[in-house]
Amino acid sequence: MTADTSAVQAETEMSASLKLAGLAFAVLAAQFMTVIMIAASMAPLYDVRGGAISDLGVIPETAWLFNASLVLTGVLNALGGWLLFRVRGGLIGTVFSVLAGLSAIGAGLVPLNGGGWHGLFALFAFVFFNVQTVTTAWRLSNAMRVLGLALGAVGIVYVAVMAIGDAGNPAIFGAIGHGGAERMIVYPPMIWLMIFGGYLMAEPARR
Repeated sequence: MTADTSAVQAETEMSASLKLAGLAFAVLAAQFMTVIMIAASMAPLYDVRGGAISDLGVIPETAWLFNASLVLTGVLNALGGWLLFRVRGGLIGTVFSVLAGLSAIGAGLVPLNGGGWHGLFALFAFVFFNVQTVTTAWRLSNAMRVLGLALGAVGIVYVAVMAIGDAGNPAIFGAIGHGGAERMIVYPPMIWLMIFGGYLMAEPARR
């Protein structure tokens, strides 16, 4: 095998890894946001404004769907982070991708009625997915960096809002309520992962 052939093969493998990472990120985000919306419409008497997203994991009509989606989200996020690391390095971003993935898996395997562990896993997922958004965006340039940092900042701000509201100050949630504030934590990193996933699937490995 010549040096040129080896280089072409290596570039092909890197490109394939980038596309798989992008696919994993895009699929996990699209399916999770879709499941949240579908489950909310399936659950009897579910209150989008006042209820927690995790309530969907204990309502009989939606528990299996929501919890399975959470586990899938975690698995695909960890996989995407590992594939991206193989091509581009970036240990810090990979660590947060894996931690976010493990936290989502934990929240899916231990639903809200499973005790305090669910709340801990959910909190870690809220934080790590948004930090992952910031760390992956930071390595990019131009509009992609600005967009990712903005989305990550929104999510992190609403983590703080949630902490203040749950500490006995619900007025901070405003018109969107507890459920809306949670979605302002979850949706920004999911939107970013769909955008970033598409970017990776379209991007040559040599860039």
